[in-house]
Amino acid sequence: MGLRTGEVARRAGVHVETLRYYERCGILTPPPRRMSGYREYPPETVEIVRFVKRAQELGFSLREIRELLELRQLPPGAPERVRELVQRKLDDIEQRIADLQAMHRALSELLCACRTRRRRARCPILESLNGTKPARPRQEHADGKKTKR
Repeated sequence: MGLRTGEVARRAGVHVETLRYYERCGILTPPPRRMSGYREYPPETVEIVRFVKRAQELGFSLREIRELLELRQLPPGAPERVRELVQRKLDDIEQRIADLQAMHRALSELLCACRTRRRRARCPILESLNGTKPARPRQEHADGKKTKR
């Protein structure tokens, strides 16, 4: 016997609108409807939705998840293709981490410039965001001298 939308959503831990969204995106096949008009999902839909949510938590896009769902049917070469998808995702995450670290460094430098230039009429952070080059923060050397970077 099939499950109604609310029951699938409850068991999978999602909102009913999530199921409808997954249908529109092609993640879930639209289920048949009962005579009353209610959707009647097959019981395995709960497992599929949980799979989708776990994959999203790992950073996979819906397009990638759709491909992973297709690969669950284990066509020839599926394990290799899954490894390729996961490696691509890892590469993407590593790049995003590097980008975030670069952003962190840039913002830290701007904050340092702001702290060392309190007497200036213009804020180095705002100057930087405006596209004008802010004064570089001074760094202290081991001998106690300060120099611009």
